Amino acid sequence: MGQLDGKVAIVSGAARGQGRSHAIHLAAQGASIIALDLCADLDGNTYPLARPDDLAETARFVEKEGVRVHTVVADVRERRDVWNAIAEGVERLGQLDVVVANAGICPMGAGQTLQSWSDTIDTDLSGVFNVIQGSLPHLGSGGSIIATGSLAAQLGSATNQGPGGSAYSLAKQLVARYVNDLAVQLARKNIRVNAVHPTNVNTDMLHNEGMYKVFRPDLEHPTREDAEIAFPAMQAMKVPYIEPSDVSEAVVFLATDASRYITGTQLRIDAGGYVKQIPWRG
Repeated sequence: MGQLDGKVAIVSGAARGQGRSHAIHLAAQGASIIALDLCADLDGNTYPLARPDDLAETARFVEKEGVRVHTVVADVRERRDVWNAIAEGVERLGQLDVVVANAGICPMGAGQTLQSWSDTIDTDLSGVFNVIQGSLPHLGSGGSIIATGSLAAQLGSATNQGPGGSAYSLAKQLVARYVNDLAVQLARKNIRVNAVHPTNVNTDMLHNEGMYKVFRPDLEHPTREDAEIAFPAMQAMKVPYIEPSDVSEAVVFLATDASRYITGTQLRIDAGGYVKQIPWRG
């Protein structure tokens, strides 16, 4: 018996990385999955994004858990597309109980342009709004909404990291505030809203030359091996990054009745990254 038997969850950015991990972990607890992803590159991003084959592979992993899956290629930046995709998924699977607004990009390093700002805000902020707002008509009492934030949201602005990095930090800060305020509005309907804020995660968003350059500005073309020397500086625990499954365990907890009275929470999965850098404000 799974903790989410009979439930249906939507996960955006489900084709790979954290999104795929969340979909698989939710499915392992019995939830059927609506898996949403763009499956194409964006002009303003600085590393390749997922492809349709990646989304199909996520679906195969989910199906191995013995639940149903409905995949949709859709752009979270486009409100009409997202709302239609959610409605289509609900029609196919019958209901909606859990929303994981996870899709995101983080253009860093060389190659950033003003389009990087626009694509990041539209994906990481508007995309979260579109997924959550489009889900609200389908959610009932006991529903759970989980947004992916970032340790960056907790550490303040990053205006020195170019338009993509700056937009990423701003978007994640506003997602945190959105979760806080929306939680109050939905509490009376017994729908919970929370955010998870990971530190560096072992995904393609971290493993690209633009991000490596952030950690090794002393090198012209840093490699993964070069960057991994510097990655642990982010955390109090001496790890270079966490795994997607570390975040997924928190997502599953927030999706289940084990967290039925937890709402408006900003849950850091950051290996002590926040407490290392932000003084106690008691």
